[in-house]
Amino acid sequence: MDERLRFIAEYNEREDSFAELCRQFGISRKTGYKWVERYKNQGPPGLLEKPPVARHCPWAVAPDLVDQVVQARKEHPLWGPKKLRALLVQQGPDKAWPAASTIGDLLKRHGLIRPTRRYVRAPWNGQPLLGCQGPNDLWCADFKGDFALGDGTRCHPLTISDQFSRFVLKCEGLVKTHTEPVRRHFELAFKEYGLPYRMRTDNGPPFASVGPGGLTELSVWWIKLGIVPERIEPGCPQQNGCHERMHRTLKQEATIPPGETLPEQQRLLDRFRREFNEQRPHEALGQTVPAKHYAVSQRRMPKELEVPGYRDMETRWVSKSGGIKWQGEDVHVGRCLVGEPVGLEQRGPGRWQVRYGPVSLGMLREGKEPMRLEAMPRKEEQEPEEQGTSSPPADEALRRE
Repeated sequence: MDERLRFIAEYNEREDSFAELCRQFGISRKTGYKWVERYKNQGPPGLLEKPPVARHCPWAVAPDLVDQVVQARKEHPLWGPKKLRALLVQQGPDKAWPAASTIGDLLKRHGLIRPTRRYVRAPWNGQPLLGCQGPNDLWCADFKGDFALGDGTRCHPLTISDQFSRFVLKCEGLVKTHTEPVRRHFELAFKEYGLPYRMRTDNGPPFASVGPGGLTELSVWWIKLGIVPERIEPGCPQQNGCHERMHRTLKQEATIPPGETLPEQQRLLDRFRREFNEQRPHEALGQTVPAKHYAVSQRRMPKELEVPGYRDMETRWVSKSGGIKWQGEDVHVGRCLVGEPVGLEQRGPGRWQVRYGPVSLGMLREGKEPMRLEAMPRKEEQEPEEQGTSSPPADEALRRE
């Protein structure tokens, strides 16, 4: 503002060329004439910077059409822009309705569309999903979607099943999905049924995290018990299809209607588990019940946890900060591994795969600053020497032991 007033003062006092005056102030002649014209018409306020405002938009949607779009959305809150436009065209075929994308923008502008929640995915651990040949080869665990009880309490059913026999080992209604109560129920299951070789889950807490290897306190505990964590790929519930199908039956038979209180809901879940295991025929089992195909595991829960050991690998112990020292640099491997050993296996020139027991945490590459764990490439993206030196399936190694 001050500079523009000085320009006008110099313009009124000087008699040399207008172009020279504009060069001294570092502006074009067009800008100079604009300032002079504004000062003549409006005085000093005319020299203030004004934001560009369009006076007219020929493509703007008519206000009455906007009102009808908003009203249609309120009448059908679950319909998307395409369905809303089809409805509006039916109601007013002679009107110039905007495109579905424009209707979507209008709904966002009026706060009628909530932004899609973005989920942080747990990193892929590089281990393929394996089949099962008998009971306790593979257990599946998950939380069936939570729901409200009659007293307003939220119930989160924790379910554990044997993949081979479809036998439901646990079906417990929890108030929260925190690690401690979940671990307590797994411990009860292990004491009653023994230990499986592998545990398949999705990528949600407390089973997995977004840290290296997707490990959590719960999955680290499994590994120390000799159980290999196995996670489905994000967005692929069909990879745990048998367990998900059981959830559908659970919802139909034990949650509609829900119990008034958590103890009452637990009685419904117990009744469902008993009928599912002992009375309900399963087509995949030749129309027999799961109880006829399940046997308790011979691997009993140990008195002491076993720390993973590493053959022909460099070993580092994780510090209190969740990192290790490698080639003079600090590398973060996860706070859930504090006090635990990790193994480093060379997979090529300047490349080291970091493992905790059977689980790959990632890859270290020399020469990168700062040095940090990189996610393992998928099998089809691995380099030839990496594919050729892959370790045997973790559960087979456990069987040999």
